Parts: sequence; C-alpha cells; structure tokens
Amino acid sequence: MIDVQRLRVLRAVADHGSFSKAAAALRLTPSAVSQHVAVLERSLGAQVVTRSTRGVTLTQAGQIMVGAAEFVAAELEQARQQVERLSTGRVQLTVATFTSGGRYLLPGAVPRFMATHPSTTLHVREGEPEDTLPLVRQGAVDLALAYHFDGPLPVGPGPSSGLQWTPILEDPLHVVMPEGHRLAGHQALDIAELAAEPWVLGCLKTEAYLRRYAERAGFEPEVRGTTTDYFFARSLVAAGVGVSLIPSIALVPMVPGLHAVPIKPPTPARSIGVATLGRREHPHVTAFIEALREQAARE
Repeated sequence: MIDVQRLRVLRAVADHGSFSKAAAALRLTPSAVSQHVAVLERSLGAQVVTRSTRGVTLTQAGQIMVGAAEFVAAELEQARQQVERLSTGRVQLTVATFTSGGRYLLPGAVPRFMATHPSTTLHVREGEPEDTLPLVRQGAVDLALAYHFDGPLPVGPGPSSGLQWTPILEDPLHVVMPEGHRLAGHQALDIAELAAEPWVLGCLKTEAYLRRYAERAGFEPEVRGTTTDYFFARSLVAAGVGVSLIPSIALVPMVPGLHAVPIKPPTPARSIGVATLGRREHPHVTAFIEALREQAARE
C-alpha cells in the first residue's frame, strides 16, 4: 500500500526541486526526505526521481505519482470541508482569480451568487494562473478564474491534469495610444502599422506574445516600459512613453486622454475561463460558474 505521507513528501520534492528544500518546507531532515522517497520507489518498483548535483527531477513514474498525490490531497480537503459543513451548517467556497478578471466579473457575479446561496462563506484569493491552477489541483481553492493566450489551455494536456476548463469569454487585445496619436483615428490597425512605435508592456506575459506577433509582421518591438499592472501601463501610455497592448476588460475605466483601437484579424486575444477539479463538482461551484457566465453575458 502507498503511504499518503510519502506522496506528500514526493510532492514537496517536485515543488522545490531538491531534498534539502523539501525537507525545510516539511520540517524534516534531508535524510528523512530521501528515505521516504526511497521507500516509495521500492514499493512501486520504479524510480520516481533522478538525482544529480543540481537537485532532483521527476521521472515519468514520478510525474504520475505527483498527480496522484494532488488528487489525494484534494480528496482529503474536500472531505474536511464536508465534515465542517456537518458541524457548522455553512458552505465554504474559495475562489481564486487574476486581477483584471476579478475586477471585471466578481463585483456583479458575487452578489448574484450570494442572493441564491446566502449561507455560503465566500473567500477570494488573487493570483496568476500559474499560481492558482496548482491550488485547484491540491483542493486549496474550489475554482480559479484564469486565462490563456493563443497557446495551450492552462490546465495542462490530457486527463492527467485533473482539471476541467469552462470557457467564460474571449478578451481581445487593443492597441492603446494617446488620443492625439497619428493612428488614433483608425477603425482597426494591423500590427505591422505599429512597427515604428515604442511599446509599454502591461503584463510580463505579453512580451513574448507581442514579440511573436511582431515577428510575423516583420519587425522587432522596442520596449520602453514594463509593468505588471495594466492601469499603470495605461498611465505610462498617457505620459507618452509608448503604445501598449491591453485586453478589453482591462480598459475599464478608460484613462482620460487615451484611445483604444482594435487589431485586425488575426486578432490577438485572451481566453478567460474557470478551472475546476474535473472528477466531482460541488453544486455551489457550478452555481458560481453560472453567475460568472451570466455576468460576462451582461457586460
């Protein structure tokens, strides 16, 4: 039989990349961590980590077992919540969200949900998808409002990810520029028309995205400003630092003195959706997702 504690140790090793760091996080000694992993390998008859002077990496068998560890942790957390509901009569619902999506959707979705589920205690956690999606897998949050650009879904490939993705809305990007800019009067712009413009990044993820589209258009973007906040990026645009690519939902409210122009097809966009554990969904999770979808349809 596989010991749950050894799965927990393996998860920590995967998260931290070394026995010593995993040991510090678990308040164990590195030798104890090594012994747990060794016993797990003997019970499985397979190597779960590859050891080197630079740390440890998971083998294919190790990746499978870390996925199982996340499932076990999520099941235990759901069981704990069910026991808590028995004793308190209240439902705890924890929602993770990225900043602009939460600001755009939650002020309308939360009251709509609470009107029909008044006994629910709602908790909200802010974070980027790379931080919040693992929390869904672990059962630390019930759902995550997340996004991805025109690459693969953020829940990971195949059923082994353990997550289900429910689309909420498409969020096209616009070019944001000062109102007096020479291109501000256009109905739509091709990325190539912006080849001579300096750029401000409103999110670090958009740099690779911008460079990919710029490469297709045949130019190298000159980046003069980098931020992790779209509102700050728009303020820099208003100050004349450069133009920026901003998602539609992050344009509200519009900063005075700015103009947003749509991009001609193929239009870059973020896909916004909700990640949940795909195996078993609580009715309150389903109801909250529906509230998000209704709010997105109203905007």
